[in-house]
Amino acid sequence: MKLVTFATDDGAHIGAMLPGESAIADFTAASAARHFEDMLSLIDGGAPALEEARALVERPVVVKPLETVRLLAPVPVPQQMYDCLTFEKHLLQARANKHLVLGEAAASMPGVLSNVFKDIPVYYKPNRFSVVGTGVDIVRPRYCQWLDYELEFGVFLGRSGKNISPADAASHIFGYCIYNDVSARDQQYREMPAMLGPSKGKDFDTGNVMGPWLVTADEIPDPGNLTMTVSVNGQERCRGSSRDMMHSFVDIIVHASRDETLHAGEFFASGTVGGGSGLEYGQPLAHGDVIEMEVSGLGRLRNRVVFQDVD
Repeated sequence: MKLVTFATDDGAHIGAMLPGESAIADFTAASAARHFEDMLSLIDGGAPALEEARALVERPVVVKPLETVRLLAPVPVPQQMYDCLTFEKHLLQARANKHLVLGEAAASMPGVLSNVFKDIPVYYKPNRFSVVGTGVDIVRPRYCQWLDYELEFGVFLGRSGKNISPADAASHIFGYCIYNDVSARDQQYREMPAMLGPSKGKDFDTGNVMGPWLVTADEIPDPGNLTMTVSVNGQERCRGSSRDMMHSFVDIIVHASRDETLHAGEFFASGTVGGGSGLEYGQPLAHGDVIEMEVSGLGRLRNRVVFQDVD
């Protein structure tokens, strides 16, 4: 199923896209069941809730034309967010272009690159309260002069666990969605020498974009072979593949769960695919740019960029 959260006249509802992707089966309007109140409730409802949801897709009770609603992020406030570094090409290309953001100050950044990211799926925790969905304007923070996009995708966990084994990790994945990890590059590079953060390089309203929907795991049999593309103003800038991930989502879940309980509704992102950011091409985002991201089977995420100081 392609699950969605959407705005209606009486608040946020959840549902699923119907064949043709022009209409939605509205679960919230069709049933008073608690697991249809929001997406986290559906995830917590487990297999029985999903079975009921599938029945409402096969025989819809309440149908909403897509054009009459506004899609929100599939999970507007995740339980927690983790963003990993699994694509070496992105790291190397972005690092090689740091001078385009910092100018002469780039020379003062450490020159030796640790290979720890090859050994373990390192991650940071983004701000889960700044998540928006497709169609929402990405607003450049006032302190930023070099705004960038980052093409990623990620998984939501469907059940909790601790010290999860490699054999069991895939069964914890509820579903997948596209993720745009928006970055204030100049601020990010200013902070990185402190070896903390990324702080305000990542944390600002509209800085985390997810959608357009949450695709259940059964529809993505091979997450290690997905084509990933990003276009700006209709011009393709990147075509990559999830096969280049150094660490799979199974690896990530196993690592993150070591002596720590992971919870249903938490989100893990892949990190940026090689070529999936403007920094790698020396092209910051401009006011009015339209970013479109696609990942095989996961739909298209589309957002416009707005600078607060431009009319």
